[in-house]
Amino acid sequence: MRNRYLLMRHGHSQANARGLIVSSPERGLAGFGLSPEGGAQLEALLADWRWPVPTGIVHSDFRRTTETAARVAARFGLALAAEPGLRERHFGELEGQGDHHYPEVWARDAESAEHRAFGVEPLTAVAERMGGVIAGLEARHQGETLLLVSHGDPLQILLTALVGRPLTRHREGAPLAPASITPYPG
Repeated sequence: MRNRYLLMRHGHSQANARGLIVSSPERGLAGFGLSPEGGAQLEALLADWRWPVPTGIVHSDFRRTTETAARVAARFGLALAAEPGLRERHFGELEGQGDHHYPEVWARDAESAEHRAFGVEPLTAVAERMGGVIAGLEARHQGETLLLVSHGDPLQILLTALVGRPLTRHREGAPLAPASITPYPG
């Protein structure tokens, strides 16, 4: 890797607070921003920043990730760069339904990286678009510390791909908490 990456999951969102799956651009771009809890998480994180200061911020263009990235950008005086390739994994027919459906999808993920049950975006497609973002950044930057603000499932899939593990194992590690940062390489 030519750069260091800080992979950040957005802060607790209104969708998290309501227990809803919000994965479509039609709902996620304009709605479902940060919850008050998410704002408090980011205040605490920024007050106790323990990572290298980012030299750039690239984020999913969903509202919850944009608001998260904007708070970090304001703290460090950085510009934002929206990147649709960092969007939430699309959950198809489960859009707008309760987040209690996630385990059904993850159980199928463990069986096949190609499954499309419920019209869900397959693991292979998520890994390809997220990896494409990294490849593009690697081609354009060198020696930078880039903060990528995205969503839990896509980030876990990306991390699984980056370390060369089968994508079907993306849920084996601890879930990424809201407003958490995972350095890569570690």
